[in-house]
Amino acid sequence: MTNHHFEEETQDHFIEEPDSEEWQFVQAAPGQRLDTALAECTSLSRSYLQNLIQQGCVLVNSQSRKANYRVQEEDRVEISIPPAQKLDVLPEELPLDIVYEDDDLLVVNKPQGMVVHPAPGAWSGTLVNALLYHCQNLSGINGVIRPGIIHRIDKDTSGLLVVAKTDDAHHHLAHQIKEHSVGRSYRAVVHGLMSEPSGTVDAPIGRDPKDRKKMAVVFKNSRNAVTHYYVLERFMQFTEIKAVLDTGRTHQIRVHMAYLKHPVLGDPLYGPKKNPFGMTGQVLHAETLSFIHPRTGEKMTFTADPPESFRDVLEKLKNSD
Repeated sequence: MTNHHFEEETQDHFIEEPDSEEWQFVQAAPGQRLDTALAECTSLSRSYLQNLIQQGCVLVNSQSRKANYRVQEEDRVEISIPPAQKLDVLPEELPLDIVYEDDDLLVVNKPQGMVVHPAPGAWSGTLVNALLYHCQNLSGINGVIRPGIIHRIDKDTSGLLVVAKTDDAHHHLAHQIKEHSVGRSYRAVVHGLMSEPSGTVDAPIGRDPKDRKKMAVVFKNSRNAVTHYYVLERFMQFTEIKAVLDTGRTHQIRVHMAYLKHPVLGDPLYGPKKNPFGMTGQVLHAETLSFIHPRTGEKMTFTADPPESFRDVLEKLKNSD
Protein backbone atom coordinates (compact mmCIF):
# COMPACT_ATOMS: atom_id res chain seq x y z
CA MET A 1 0.00 0.00 0.00
CA THR A 2 1.37 3.41 -0.93
CA ASN A 3 0.24 6.93 -0.22
CA HIS A 4 1.36 10.53 -0.56
CA HIS A 5 0.40 14.02 0.54
CA PHE A 6 1.33 17.56 -0.41
CA GLU A 7 2.42 20.65 1.51
CA GLU A 8 3.26 24.15 0.30
CA GLU A 9 6.94 25.16 0.44
CA THR A 10 9.24 27.54 -1.42
CA GLN A 11 11.53 26.33 -4.20
CA ASP A 12 15.35 26.31 -4.22
CA HIS A 13 17.29 27.64 -7.22
CA PHE A 14 20.86 27.08 -8.32
CA ILE A 15 23.33 27.15 -11.21
CA GLU A 16 22.18 25.76 -14.56
CA GLU A 17 24.62 23.71 -16.65
CA PRO A 18 24.79 24.25 -20.44
CA ASP A 19 23.43 21.60 -22.82
CA SER A 20 26.22 22.12 -25.37
CA GLU A 21 30.01 22.10 -25.13
CA GLU A 22 30.62 25.68 -23.97
CA TRP A 23 32.98 27.06 -21.34
CA GLN A 24 31.54 28.89 -18.36
CA PHE A 25 32.97 30.31 -15.16
CA VAL A 26 31.81 28.82 -11.85
CA GLN A 27 32.10 30.13 -8.30
CA ALA A 28 34.18 27.39 -6.68
CA ALA A 29 34.67 27.79 -2.92
CA PRO A 30 38.34 28.34 -1.96
CA GLY A 31 40.07 25.88 0.35
CA GLN A 32 38.24 22.82 -1.00
CA ARG A 33 39.29 20.11 -3.40
CA LEU A 34 38.47 21.06 -6.97
CA ASP A 35 36.02 18.18 -7.50
CA THR A 36 34.28 18.82 -4.17
CA ALA A 37 33.99 22.56 -4.81
CA LEU A 38 32.48 21.95 -8.23
CA ALA A 39 30.03 19.37 -6.87
CA GLU A 40 28.74 21.94 -4.40
CA CYS A 41 28.14 24.69 -6.96
CA THR A 42 26.63 22.51 -9.70
CA SER A 43 24.15 19.63 -9.78
CA LEU A 44 26.74 17.22 -11.18
CA SER A 45 28.00 14.20 -9.27
CA ARG A 46 31.56 14.24 -7.97
CA SER A 47 32.46 11.09 -9.93
CA TYR A 48 31.28 12.68 -13.18
CA LEU A 49 33.19 15.87 -12.36
CA GLN A 50 36.33 13.83 -11.71
CA ASN A 51 35.98 12.40 -15.21
CA LEU A 52 35.58 15.90 -16.66
CA ILE A 53 38.69 17.08 -14.78
CA GLN A 54 40.67 14.09 -16.08
CA GLN A 55 39.49 14.83 -19.65
CA GLY A 56 40.70 18.45 -19.41
CA CYS A 57 37.18 19.88 -19.32
CA VAL A 58 37.93 21.90 -16.17
CA LEU A 59 40.48 24.71 -16.17
CA VAL A 60 41.89 26.71 -13.25
CA ASN A 61 43.44 29.95 -14.47
CA SER A 62 43.41 28.45 -17.99
CA GLN A 63 45.37 25.37 -16.85
CA SER A 64 44.32 21.79 -16.16
CA ARG A 65 44.50 20.68 -12.55
CA LYS A 66 43.96 17.39 -10.74
CA ALA A 67 40.78 16.64 -8.80
CA ASN A 68 42.58 17.01 -5.46
CA TYR A 69 43.84 20.53 -6.27
CA ARG A 70 42.91 22.99 -3.51
CA VAL A 71 41.02 25.96 -4.92
CA GLN A 72 42.62 29.33 -4.10
CA GLU A 73 40.87 32.63 -3.38
CA GLU A 74 41.79 34.28 -6.70
CA ASP A 75 41.37 31.22 -8.92
CA ARG A 76 39.25 31.50 -12.06
CA VAL A 77 37.58 28.13 -12.58
CA GLU A 78 36.01 27.23 -15.93
CA ILE A 79 34.09 24.11 -16.86
CA SER A 80 33.02 22.69 -20.21
CA ILE A 81 30.35 20.01 -20.25
CA PRO A 82 30.47 17.81 -23.38
CA PRO A 83 27.20 16.92 -25.11
CA ALA A 84 25.53 13.92 -23.47
CA GLN A 85 26.28 10.53 -24.97
CA LYS A 86 23.58 8.13 -26.09
CA LEU A 87 22.78 5.45 -23.52
CA ASP A 88 23.31 2.04 -25.13
CA VAL A 89 20.60 0.32 -23.12
CA LEU A 90 17.45 -1.23 -24.53
CA PRO A 91 13.99 -0.49 -23.15
CA GLU A 92 12.41 -3.57 -21.56
CA GLU A 93 8.79 -4.23 -20.65
CA LEU A 94 9.26 -4.98 -16.95
CA PRO A 95 6.77 -4.55 -14.10
CA LEU A 96 6.99 -1.18 -12.35
CA ASP A 97 5.29 -0.16 -9.12
CA ILE A 98 4.76 3.54 -9.89
CA VAL A 99 3.64 5.42 -6.81
CA TYR A 100 3.31 8.82 -8.50
CA GLU A 101 3.91 10.29 -11.96
CA ASP A 102 3.57 13.63 -13.74
CA ASP A 103 5.30 15.43 -16.64
CA ASP A 104 8.41 16.22 -14.56
CA LEU A 105 9.13 13.13 -12.49
CA LEU A 106 7.95 9.82 -11.18
CA VAL A 107 8.33 7.96 -7.90
CA VAL A 108 8.94 4.21 -8.08
CA ASN A 109 8.76 1.53 -5.42
CA LYS A 110 11.74 -0.60 -6.48
CA PRO A 111 11.53 -4.33 -5.72
CA GLN A 112 14.30 -6.13 -3.89
CA GLY A 113 16.70 -7.78 -6.34
CA MET A 114 16.45 -5.16 -9.10
CA VAL A 115 19.59 -3.23 -10.06
CA VAL A 116 18.93 0.50 -10.51
CA HIS A 117 21.36 1.40 -13.29
CA PRO A 118 22.96 -0.82 -15.97
CA ALA A 119 26.56 -1.82 -15.30
CA PRO A 120 28.93 -4.60 -16.35
CA GLY A 121 27.24 -7.87 -15.53
CA ALA A 122 23.79 -6.27 -15.38
CA TRP A 123 22.96 -4.62 -18.72
CA SER A 124 19.34 -5.79 -18.70
CA GLY A 125 16.54 -6.21 -16.21
CA THR A 126 17.43 -2.95 -14.45
CA LEU A 127 15.20 -0.13 -13.33
CA VAL A 128 16.56 2.07 -16.15
CA ASN A 129 15.61 -0.58 -18.74
CA ALA A 130 12.09 -0.59 -17.36
CA LEU A 131 11.89 3.20 -17.16
CA LEU A 132 13.04 3.65 -20.77
CA TYR A 133 10.18 1.41 -21.91
CA HIS A 134 7.65 3.21 -19.73
CA CYS A 135 8.74 6.84 -20.30
CA GLN A 136 10.77 6.90 -23.55
CA ASN A 137 12.26 10.19 -22.30
CA LEU A 138 14.21 10.76 -19.09
CA SER A 139 16.68 13.44 -18.03
CA GLY A 140 20.20 13.56 -19.48
CA ILE A 141 22.38 14.96 -16.72
CA ASN A 142 25.77 13.52 -15.71
CA GLY A 143 26.92 12.76 -19.23
CA VAL A 144 24.42 10.18 -20.49
CA ILE A 145 21.16 10.84 -22.32
CA ARG A 146 18.01 9.68 -20.54
CA PRO A 147 19.19 7.96 -17.38
CA GLY A 148 16.84 9.95 -15.11
CA ILE A 149 18.47 8.53 -11.99
CA ILE A 150 19.17 11.09 -9.25
CA HIS A 151 19.82 8.76 -6.32
CA ARG A 152 20.09 5.00 -5.99
CA ILE A 153 19.35 2.24 -3.55
CA ASP A 154 21.18 -1.06 -3.46
CA LYS A 155 20.08 -4.02 -5.57
CA ASP A 156 18.82 -5.98 -2.56
CA THR A 157 17.23 -2.98 -0.84
CA SER A 158 13.60 -2.33 -1.74
CA GLY A 159 11.73 0.94 -1.68
CA LEU A 160 11.20 4.43 -3.02
CA LEU A 161 13.20 6.33 -5.65
CA VAL A 162 12.43 9.58 -7.44
CA VAL A 163 13.26 9.67 -11.16
CA ALA A 164 13.55 12.84 -13.25
CA LYS A 165 11.93 13.05 -16.67
CA THR A 166 13.38 16.45 -17.58
CA ASP A 167 16.80 18.03 -17.14
CA ASP A 168 15.28 20.90 -15.18
CA ALA A 169 13.65 18.50 -12.72
CA HIS A 170 16.94 16.59 -12.43
CA HIS A 171 18.85 19.81 -11.62
CA HIS A 172 16.43 20.83 -8.89
CA LEU A 173 16.10 17.40 -7.28
CA ALA A 174 19.87 16.79 -7.37
CA HIS A 175 20.38 20.15 -5.68
CA GLN A 176 17.95 19.20 -2.91
CA ILE A 177 19.90 15.99 -2.31
CA LYS A 178 23.16 17.95 -2.11
CA GLU A 179 21.55 20.32 0.38
CA HIS A 180 20.30 17.34 2.45
CA SER A 181 16.73 18.62 2.15
CA VAL A 182 15.35 15.37 0.68
CA GLY A 183 13.75 13.32 3.45
CA ARG A 184 14.55 9.59 3.40
CA SER A 185 13.65 7.06 6.05
CA TYR A 186 14.13 3.30 6.01
CA ARG A 187 12.93 0.28 7.96
CA ALA A 188 15.35 -2.49 8.77
CA VAL A 189 15.84 -5.52 10.97
CA VAL A 190 19.28 -5.67 12.58
CA HIS A 191 21.16 -8.31 14.56
CA GLY A 192 21.12 -8.08 18.35
CA LEU A 193 19.12 -6.08 20.86
CA MET A 194 19.66 -2.33 20.62
CA SER A 195 19.54 -1.05 24.18
CA GLU A 196 18.84 2.64 23.51
CA PRO A 197 15.45 3.69 22.10
CA SER A 198 17.16 5.98 19.59
CA GLY A 199 20.54 7.36 18.61
CA THR A 200 22.66 9.02 15.94
CA VAL A 201 25.69 7.66 14.11
CA ASP A 202 27.90 10.52 12.93
CA ALA A 203 30.85 8.71 11.33
CA PRO A 204 32.50 9.36 7.95
CA ILE A 205 32.28 6.69 5.25
CA GLY A 206 34.83 5.86 2.55
CA ARG A 207 36.20 2.91 0.62
CA ASP A 208 37.39 0.10 2.92
CA PRO A 209 41.21 0.08 2.59
CA LYS A 210 41.26 -3.69 3.23
CA ASP A 211 38.49 -4.60 0.76
CA ARG A 212 37.77 -2.30 -2.19
CA LYS A 213 34.33 -3.89 -2.71
CA LYS A 214 33.20 -2.60 0.67
CA MET A 215 32.65 0.74 2.32
CA ALA A 216 33.66 1.40 5.91
CA VAL A 217 33.84 4.02 8.64
CA VAL A 218 37.23 5.58 7.91
CA PHE A 219 38.74 8.95 8.65
CA LYS A 220 40.89 9.35 5.54
CA ASN A 221 39.55 9.79 2.00
CA SER A 222 36.01 9.70 3.35
CA ARG A 223 32.88 11.86 3.42
CA ASN A 224 30.76 12.80 6.40
CA ALA A 225 27.76 10.55 7.01
CA VAL A 226 24.96 10.88 9.56
CA THR A 227 22.25 8.31 10.32
CA HIS A 228 19.54 8.65 12.98
CA TYR A 229 17.91 5.44 14.21
CA TYR A 230 14.81 4.67 16.28
CA VAL A 231 13.88 1.29 17.78
CA LEU A 232 10.46 0.09 16.57
CA GLU A 233 10.36 -3.39 18.14
CA ARG A 234 12.76 -5.74 19.90
CA PHE A 235 12.78 -9.51 19.44
CA MET A 236 14.87 -12.20 21.14
CA GLN A 237 17.95 -11.72 18.99
CA PHE A 238 16.99 -8.95 16.57
CA THR A 239 15.67 -5.39 16.54
CA GLU A 240 13.42 -3.66 14.03
CA ILE A 241 14.47 -0.04 13.51
CA LYS A 242 13.62 3.08 11.57
CA ALA A 243 16.68 4.82 10.07
CA VAL A 244 16.59 8.43 8.88
CA LEU A 245 19.36 9.74 6.61
CA ASP A 246 20.93 13.18 6.84
CA THR A 247 23.37 12.16 4.09
CA GLY A 248 23.24 9.53 1.37
CA ARG A 249 26.57 7.73 1.17
CA THR A 250 27.02 4.36 -0.51
CA HIS A 251 25.75 1.55 1.77
CA GLN A 252 25.33 4.14 4.55
CA ILE A 253 22.78 2.37 6.77
CA ARG A 254 24.44 -1.00 6.25
CA VAL A 255 27.88 0.39 7.14
CA HIS A 256 26.69 2.41 10.15
CA MET A 257 24.70 -0.48 11.62
CA ALA A 258 27.67 -2.81 11.20
CA TYR A 259 29.83 -0.14 12.86
CA LEU A 260 27.47 -0.32 15.87
CA LYS A 261 27.86 -4.14 15.88
CA HIS A 262 24.22 -4.45 14.78
CA PRO A 263 24.51 -5.36 11.07
CA VAL A 264 21.37 -5.52 8.96
CA LEU A 265 19.81 -8.98 8.90
CA GLY A 266 20.63 -10.84 5.69
CA ASP A 267 23.35 -8.40 4.63
CA PRO A 268 25.81 -10.55 2.63
CA LEU A 269 28.56 -7.92 2.69
CA TYR A 270 28.56 -6.47 6.21
CA GLY A 271 26.70 -9.09 8.25
CA PRO A 272 27.30 -12.69 9.37
CA LYS A 273 27.81 -15.21 6.57
CA LYS A 274 25.15 -17.48 8.06
CA ASN A 275 21.66 -16.35 7.04
CA PRO A 276 19.16 -17.54 9.69
CA PHE A 277 16.08 -17.15 7.47
CA GLY A 278 17.51 -18.12 4.10
CA MET A 279 16.49 -14.84 2.46
CA THR A 280 18.30 -13.18 -0.42
CA GLY A 281 19.78 -9.83 0.51
CA GLN A 282 19.32 -7.53 3.48
CA VAL A 283 16.06 -6.78 5.30
CA LEU A 284 16.16 -3.09 4.44
CA HIS A 285 13.38 -1.01 2.87
CA ALA A 286 13.28 2.65 1.76
CA GLU A 287 9.90 3.40 3.30
CA THR A 288 9.45 7.19 3.10
CA LEU A 289 10.64 9.79 0.61
CA SER A 290 9.93 13.54 0.63
CA PHE A 291 11.11 16.42 -1.55
CA ILE A 292 10.04 19.74 -3.04
CA HIS A 293 8.44 19.41 -6.46
CA PRO A 294 10.78 21.17 -8.93
CA ARG A 295 7.97 22.88 -10.84
CA THR A 296 5.18 23.56 -8.31
CA GLY A 297 7.22 24.12 -5.14
CA GLU A 298 4.96 21.73 -3.21
CA LYS A 299 6.43 19.44 -0.61
CA MET A 300 5.60 15.86 -1.58
CA THR A 301 5.83 12.91 0.80
CA PHE A 302 5.46 9.29 -0.27
CA THR A 303 5.29 6.09 1.76
CA ALA A 304 5.55 2.47 0.61
CA ASP A 305 4.94 -0.53 2.83
CA PRO A 306 7.75 -3.10 3.12
CA PRO A 307 7.56 -6.03 0.67
CA GLU A 308 6.21 -9.45 1.50
CA SER A 309 9.68 -10.87 2.19
CA PHE A 310 10.25 -8.19 4.86
CA ARG A 311 6.86 -8.85 6.45
CA ASP A 312 7.51 -12.61 6.42
CA VAL A 313 10.71 -12.08 8.44
CA LEU A 314 8.83 -9.97 10.99
CA GLU A 315 6.15 -12.63 11.27
CA LYS A 316 8.76 -15.32 11.89
CA LEU A 317 10.46 -13.19 14.53
CA LYS A 318 7.16 -12.58 16.33
CA ASN A 319 6.28 -16.28 16.23
CA SER A 320 9.73 -17.28 17.53
CA ASP A 321 9.31 -14.91 20.48
